[in-house]
Amino acid sequence: MRWIYLVVAVCGEVVGTTALKSSEGFSKLLPSLVVLVGYGVAFYFLSLTLDKIPVGISYALWSGIGIVLISIIAWLYLGQRLDAAAMVGIGFIIAGVAIINLFSKSAAH
Repeated sequence: MRWIYLVVAVCGEVVGTTALKSSEGFSKLLPSLVVLVGYGVAFYFLSLTLDKIPVGISYALWSGIGIVLISIIAWLYLGQRLDAAAMVGIGFIIAGVAIINLFSKSAAH
């Protein structure tokens, strides 16, 4: 169940961050509400993972996966292109998430 909570937390963060640009500095009501609800869901479900997954591992996975997903969404839907250095950096984030999940005993599989 802890991994499902982490997935829901990542989804909430991705939804909230995606709506952040549309909120135009919190000047538009609906996107602003989506941001608040998205981050509320994200932090609530992230907190539920902390009983079973160490905070450092939970946060690393939550933020790393979120960065990758937001970068993909920004590229596909907002036309924000990534240069080679950004793509290499994102590759390192993906590698880090994979290493944590595959090899770390701290991840409490």
